[in-house]
Amino acid sequence: MDSKSSAYYQRLYRQRLREQGLVKKEVWIRPEHAAVLAAMERKLRQPGEGLASREEGGMSMSRLWTTGELCAALAQADLFRDGRASMELLQGAEPSLHVTLHEYGDLPLFLAVFGEQIVVEALLWPQADVRDPAAFNDEVLRTHKLFPLSSIGLETLPDGRSCYLMFGALSAASELASVVCEIEMLADNVIKATEAYEGFLIPSVEESRA
Repeated sequence: MDSKSSAYYQRLYRQRLREQGLVKKEVWIRPEHAAVLAAMERKLRQPGEGLASREEGGMSMSRLWTTGELCAALAQADLFRDGRASMELLQGAEPSLHVTLHEYGDLPLFLAVFGEQIVVEALLWPQADVRDPAAFNDEVLRTHKLFPLSSIGLETLPDGRSCYLMFGALSAASELASVVCEIEMLADNVIKATEAYEGFLIPSVEESRA
């Protein structure tokens, strides 16, 4: 196992950028333009052909989804058209989709576009429902590879509760089929994680009576 720190690889990465003749420049932009800047940065790292004029002299780049556009596109996907899943667009400062997977016992997922990435997540359980959080966290870190394309994190919800979430992320320029695959993969991984880690959970009153 390689014991080098992430800082070591970061230095090598920056060194390779310098060797390619690239220079670091600081820019100041409005926060809502962060995704556009990141896409432009990738284009500007390419040789001259990486620049391409477009209307109003813009940059040629992959089109990024918005949450609203994804909602309209997903509505035409087989997963939703055949009734295996349904969704609701939740409006707000940062719109999101509430997706219900009916074939997974009405499992709820949430999907949103944040800059250059699409995040799909599901609530697993509150931290208070775990017998030994330290032991559970250790087990998650050792077994996370069992759930391809998904990760588990700990997050504080608006109501103040600390809860475990499972989530997956992909590029906001991904094909619609890849987004559908991410939704189905996350749902499958949530079920597998619940089965794999149920021994760490405190039984509910109903389960104790069963």
